[in-house]
Amino acid sequence: MGLSYGIGAYTVWGVIPLYFHAVADLPPWLVLCHRIAWSALFLALVVSARREWNAFQPILRDRRRVLLLSVGSLLIALNWLIFIYAVGSQQVMEASLGYFINPLLSVALGMIFLRERLRGWQWVAVGIAGVAVANLALRGPGFPWIAVSLTCTFGFYGLVRKAVDVNSLHGLLIETTLLVPMSLATLAVVPTRPLPVSTLGVLSLSGIITAVPLLMFGTALRRLKLSTLGFLQYIGPTLQLLVAVVVFREPLDRVKLASFSLCWLGIAVYTADSLLTRQPQPVADEPE
Repeated sequence: MGLSYGIGAYTVWGVIPLYFHAVADLPPWLVLCHRIAWSALFLALVVSARREWNAFQPILRDRRRVLLLSVGSLLIALNWLIFIYAVGSQQVMEASLGYFINPLLSVALGMIFLRERLRGWQWVAVGIAGVAVANLALRGPGFPWIAVSLTCTFGFYGLVRKAVDVNSLHGLLIETTLLVPMSLATLAVVPTRPLPVSTLGVLSLSGIITAVPLLMFGTALRRLKLSTLGFLQYIGPTLQLLVAVVVFREPLDRVKLASFSLCWLGIAVYTADSLLTRQPQPVADEPE
């Protein structure tokens, strides 16, 4: 089930630029504030429907978990803001580069902090992806700050959420709720032009669009190795690349195409090794 959740999350993230393109004429900070508020509301409705409010008492009494979730909330907010800016400024391809780099960081974080280990062919896959990313970064038109920022914020967010023993739904609700006061205050203080009802309707969908893949991602984090989940993430940037080229008509030169092809080769090597050495293991359910 963890594999299915991971694939589902990254597929949604792969096509999510289409949604943010629909609100690209709005300031990124405004879209972010609405995204936070509507996500918290949607998650609260889910928790209410499932009658799980009692589960929050032990979480909120644990200072370590609250601190980690607070750090996670800041990391995911920065990640959202940078991505919204990338879509609005027609830099979806560079955003996809960031998510191609992220699995490498996930592998490194898994080895450094969680003592995960890679087999020989998995190291080959990491090396292939590393060459691809270096080619894009060094031969591009400038320093890919959007890509690097997205990589770092989401990579460390994954590490933080992996370290928190909290149900993905409950953890995400706490994270977004921590951001709600700042979001509402910003909307109240910063002057903006009145938004049409149709635009508000589109913004309200950000709660569902944001929460559903993050819930799937949180569940996958708890059921898969961080390094394995990292390579699944290539699904997202591959789809983002297709959206950038086919829908948004961003230019794809030979250097970028060669690098993306190497990334896909690395995925194939990693996946083949994982399937050939796969052993059935019991999977623990998420804590209720």
